[in-house]
Amino acid sequence: MKVMHFHFGKDGGAERFFVHLVNALAERGVEQTSVIRHGRIWKKDIEGATRIIESNFRNLSLDRILLPMKVSSMARREKPDALFAWMPRASRLMPNYKGCIKISRLGDYPLRLDYFRNTDCLVCNTPGIAEHVRKIGWKRDVEVISNFTGTEPVAPISRATLDTPENVPVVMSMGRFVPRKGFHTLIQAIAKVPDAYLWLVGDGEERANLEKLAADLGVAKRVRFAGWQKDTRPFLAASDIFVMASSHEPLGNVILESWAQGTPVVSSRSEGPQWFMRDGENGLMVDIGDADGFAQAIDRIAGDTSLGERLAERGHETLMNQFSKQAITDAYLKLFASKR
Repeated sequence: MKVMHFHFGKDGGAERFFVHLVNALAERGVEQTSVIRHGRIWKKDIEGATRIIESNFRNLSLDRILLPMKVSSMARREKPDALFAWMPRASRLMPNYKGCIKISRLGDYPLRLDYFRNTDCLVCNTPGIAEHVRKIGWKRDVEVISNFTGTEPVAPISRATLDTPENVPVVMSMGRFVPRKGFHTLIQAIAKVPDAYLWLVGDGEERANLEKLAADLGVAKRVRFAGWQKDTRPFLAASDIFVMASSHEPLGNVILESWAQGTPVVSSRSEGPQWFMRDGENGLMVDIGDADGFAQAIDRIAGDTSLGERLAERGHETLMNQFSKQAITDAYLKLFASKR
């Protein structure tokens, strides 16, 4: 089986899933070609699993003219079983080729559908996104296939790595530092939990504002900015609680990654988590922007070891039953083999 991927994302949850899926497909014998942007830090993680073509595919570049012709020529010559565009921007590169299924994967809610004029099937990673594309007028095929993450437990990092005492509750969050991720709400919550330390793994445009907020609230000594990490699992394994405070989160890969390491989760009631989380069963859920609510949820888990263990155990069960590597990879292989 042959698959051509088009992916122009940067660094985040969608990119981690791209790496996971490319490697999972390679393990199943799929021959792959991936067109990606230059300078991706995760390029080395897919080398050996796929042939890589680097291009920026920007509007004001020669690639914007030449790459579509190159991709179309490759499809006619190599006759892939599937052309697979990741997100709307990459879907603009989809050639009008009739010899295989043409798929666009959506990890978020698109505002319009003109990106997908050459797409046969939209793969949505939650039912909510699938419902949305139907509402805005999509008439062709839709499949709901979610994400998976690695489930192997790893050894925790030493808390000394981030200058954190051993006997304090450690709360962790991660992602790109942009407003919708709600890190400002989480810092406000930590200010209300006097003994807790906060680890923020990631980076982005809001970092200076977040550092200032931590200083203004008097919690800078308890907040650690760890930057981007190639492997976040040891940090999750060393944490007592993972919190996702996003105002908008179509799925929430970070929750799945936390459950894989046995870490209990507190989440906002954003779109994706409301699909697969149950408050008080496999996690605690808090209204978006409610710093007091997040503080109370953190305090509950920090003060009740049995609650944290129960939430983590039920979360791991959800991960294995609903988001397993085999089930998700099987679903994609079945879709690649179809002709729409």
